[in-house]
Amino acid sequence: MVNRIVLNTISYHGKGAIEEIPGIAQREGFHKVFVCSDPDLVKFGVTAKVTALLEQAGIDYALYSEIKPNPTIQNVQDGVKAYQEAGADSIIAIGGGSSMDTAKAIGIIITNPEFADVRSLEGVAPTKHHAVKTIAVPTTAGTAAEVTINYVITDPEKVRKFVCVDEHDIPAYAVIDPDMMSSMPKGLTASTGMDALTHAIEGYTTKGAWEMTDMMHLEAIRLIAENLRQATANDPKGRAGMALGQYIAGMGFSNVGLGIDHAMAHTLSAHYDTPHGVACAMLLPISMEFNQEYTGDRLREVARAMGVKGVDAMSQEEYRTAAIRAVRTLSADVGIPAVLDKIKEEDLDQLADDALKDACYPGNPREATHEQVKDLFRKIMA
Repeated sequence: MVNRIVLNTISYHGKGAIEEIPGIAQREGFHKVFVCSDPDLVKFGVTAKVTALLEQAGIDYALYSEIKPNPTIQNVQDGVKAYQEAGADSIIAIGGGSSMDTAKAIGIIITNPEFADVRSLEGVAPTKHHAVKTIAVPTTAGTAAEVTINYVITDPEKVRKFVCVDEHDIPAYAVIDPDMMSSMPKGLTASTGMDALTHAIEGYTTKGAWEMTDMMHLEAIRLIAENLRQATANDPKGRAGMALGQYIAGMGFSNVGLGIDHAMAHTLSAHYDTPHGVACAMLLPISMEFNQEYTGDRLREVARAMGVKGVDAMSQEEYRTAAIRAVRTLSADVGIPAVLDKIKEEDLDQLADDALKDACYPGNPREATHEQVKDLFRKIMA
């Protein structure tokens, strides 16, 4: 079997990393940068931390910030038009998954105009050219979109999210500066952090997992378990640990896939606009329970990475239970709700249908029936 790893060409990590951006732009010969960011980041001056550096270096840029929390087909189409009208030749994506996913789709369509119909990018699209050269600057410690080959777009007309997987979309540069994450409120820190933990645990137990990604995922689980609580208190050390942990998780799962948790979470976001990280967190222990008989001894290593003591003396049932309990405890400690009161019994057939069609589902280690998926949704109903 042949395994593939796709990563950024170059990444910068640590406090002050954004100061590298003007030099990158100058070495690459960028003439006009298209800055993708979201309205709140612009409003609260987070985007300006980067654009001020561009201005000081005399680098021209255009700002596009018409991006929704769950970016839509229209956001992408408007962005493509704005990029073309600006005469840009490069992209800097500043934000969480929404900004970076939008930037990825824009960058792919610009270099592959035959995919101007955004829906044609769903799944593994046969694009021929790499996206516009992009510098990705995350402001959340969770999605790891800066190092993945995936992006997710919402189709409001069909009330669904669709996942795009394309090795041509990965940003050339990732700039992971924990200072860019310091303005995240506690709730967003918690939800994006639990999204990162879901990436690591699903990536470690997915069908495609192998030695190199196992190494990444276990270290990511350890870093997140050790730092998420402190990060929600805006502790600088916790922020730095989460910045690294979420990136390492992205290095792994981007190359091996995810599972039923993400498939169901995408469905909740599409139908109820549930924040992605919250949906992932609520479903994580439930999906771990569902999959546990198909994961061998892997939940023992998850428990160990979560900080559980004495796992080697535990039975298989005990360490599996301990791993799931540790995830539930962390989720509760950072304030993630256990139920979603928007879900109605009459919605479950559609939710299950959509989850089973999601691009993340095939990586799940256990096959699920339609009725089983409905039962999993019921576990988070009020």
